[in-house]
Amino acid sequence: MDKLTHFNEEGRAKMVDVGDKDNTKRQAIAEGSIYMLPSTLEKITNHDIHKGDVLAVSQVAGIMAAKKTSDMIPMCHNIFLTGADIEFNIDKENSKIDIRAIVSTTGKTGVEIEALAAVTTTALTIYDMCKAVDRAMEITNIRLVKKTGGKSGDFIRDEYKK
Repeated sequence: MDKLTHFNEEGRAKMVDVGDKDNTKRQAIAEGSIYMLPSTLEKITNHDIHKGDVLAVSQVAGIMAAKKTSDMIPMCHNIFLTGADIEFNIDKENSKIDIRAIVSTTGKTGVEIEALAAVTTTALTIYDMCKAVDRAMEITNIRLVKKTGGKSGDFIRDEYKK
């Protein structure tokens, strides 16, 4: 098992020094879902939520979250992102929206936390914009799907290996 690196000699939290690491191209993909009433999903797809275009606003919120992750997560490095995108899959049969964040950089550390923060914030923004019509929405299955680049190598969740 790898040892935890975010502790100093006294056992207190520290930010890991990545200064000696090589710059490499890195990408992370995270996913999650938000379940809702069928009527809520219909209001979203028909642009009938009074706060505005739910998918457009939540997409921008997710990208902003990826850019600001180091402001929210104490030991996360401030990373220059070279790309961030949010994709949606509207699943009417299951009354949910699947969210996918793709975040990339060329740098000394990865962007997994940025991708996870983007998905989470996107889902929370959907919830915030629709809570007046559906407080029972459920945010689920937020997880890292894939990560490439860096010394530790690639990671692909088993169910995505093809």
